[in-house]
Amino acid sequence: MFEKPWLDNYPPDIPAEINLTKYSSLKDLLESSFQRFGDLEAFSNRGVSLSFRDLEVFSGYFATYLRSIAGLSVGDRVAVMMPNVLQYPVVLSGILRAGLVAVNVNPLYTARELKHQLSDSGARAIIVLENFASTLEKVRNQTDIQTVIISGLGDHFPPVKRALTNFVVRRIKKLVPKWNIPDTVPYLQVLHRGAESVFEDVPIKPDQTAFLQYTGGTTGVAKGAILTHRNIVSNVLQLAAWTRPFISEKNEVVITALPLYHIFSLTINLFGFVELGGCNVLITNPRDLKGFVRELKKIRPFSFISGVNTLFNGLLNTPGFSSVDFSQLKGSIGGGMAVQRSVAEKWQEVTGNVLTQGYGLTETSPIVTSNSLGESSFNGSVGLPITATEVAIFDDDGHMVANGEIGEICVRGPQVMPGYWNRPEETAAAFLNEGWFCTGDIGRMDERGFVYVEDRKKDLIIVSGFNVYPNEIEDVVAKHPGVLEVAAVGIEDSHSGEVVKLFVVKKDKNLTERRLIEHCRESLTAYKIPKQVVFLNELPKTNVGKVLRRALKDQ
Repeated sequence: MFEKPWLDNYPPDIPAEINLTKYSSLKDLLESSFQRFGDLEAFSNRGVSLSFRDLEVFSGYFATYLRSIAGLSVGDRVAVMMPNVLQYPVVLSGILRAGLVAVNVNPLYTARELKHQLSDSGARAIIVLENFASTLEKVRNQTDIQTVIISGLGDHFPPVKRALTNFVVRRIKKLVPKWNIPDTVPYLQVLHRGAESVFEDVPIKPDQTAFLQYTGGTTGVAKGAILTHRNIVSNVLQLAAWTRPFISEKNEVVITALPLYHIFSLTINLFGFVELGGCNVLITNPRDLKGFVRELKKIRPFSFISGVNTLFNGLLNTPGFSSVDFSQLKGSIGGGMAVQRSVAEKWQEVTGNVLTQGYGLTETSPIVTSNSLGESSFNGSVGLPITATEVAIFDDDGHMVANGEIGEICVRGPQVMPGYWNRPEETAAAFLNEGWFCTGDIGRMDERGFVYVEDRKKDLIIVSGFNVYPNEIEDVVAKHPGVLEVAAVGIEDSHSGEVVKLFVVKKDKNLTERRLIEHCRESLTAYKIPKQVVFLNELPKTNVGKVLRRALKDQ
């Protein structure tokens, strides 16, 4: 009999099971929130907000245009190439309400990466912020794209602010490279034309595809994970069950700095807080940490913030962050990469709030495990399997291992994708018997059901036959007061097969390789101690902020 020790350790009021059929689709979820929350703020950006009613109206116009004027049919793919701007939730809601499939695209993609994703998905339409239209121009004729909708940064701002914003972006900061794509349609014209037609209500079944959500491509060519309406709705309801004991419906403000095109922010921030009637404050450029902190000081006190370790670390090291108003902060949610203990402890010291670590993947919509928002301190784990989710650890032969033993983390639950788009062999390889999805992550589960992630299988370093996990090395090095950021990789060695190599961004300009090695000797056994240290001005990262270890192996 399969045991679930985590159920005995759930916090009070968190259920083991919930009604996962509450909504038959994301369309139903969205339209329920439109009716329940009406004039409440749903999204805010640079001092301008959209209410739930605004979102209903504008997304209806957008959906009508796509179906009635652009001529798209149920199941057609529509690419969205935008950062965190007010147009994004409108566009996404419109696509889903029209029965179409959203294909999220990283706006910073190169032409090669964009061509791959558009060609692989077979997208027939794309909505792109004009800042990135020059990239689309290079590949549009090599894809199936028929409809191109172009948006300006300030399209949802009042007329005067819109004109000023677009003038600054185009003329002063010169952030819009020249582009020339025939037969494009301006976003605001799309809304105007959609308003002149009648919105056609489209029935959507739970198992219809809602997203082709492409994996980050950090370990190879990006693959499209098929995420159904049932997958995302289930994960949103699981999230709601996990957080409702700690929040107040209609009153929460969440800081959304991670891009909404990433599955973490998409599910937790956008859909999660739409379901809860909260307001997403969209941060368009979180890499501008000084500007980010200024924005935090302008808005009303926020209650939630999500991010990755590098974002939290960056904020902690930005002047003025410690004087932000944290009086209403109820939840700081970390995922996407390992949260380092030194960062978590500093975060709690500065904000008074525990940095709550969770775990998930694109293929699981994404949440698999989470710590409770009621924890009193950072515990180093990624938490317990969330409601209606099963987790087990398997060895390389496909056998389940005992609690405490290390193996591959595998997952079952309604949030797990049915497979990869047009990749039957890779889909088959990703699943064990009885529906267990293999995450590719190495970890263990303790006797209480708490899961600990050691590292990605492909990042594992093997020194003289011993397994070395980069996360462990990085956690130790990050505790040195002279270190701002760190990444550990394995490099070939003629004697031991591999050795550990460190890449470090200094906080203290006087930090030396010798001092770092001595620091490591205090906490690490001999074979884990780095043999090389390279100092860099910055570490290569994805647009979400995850460190690209693969890119460092060649340096």
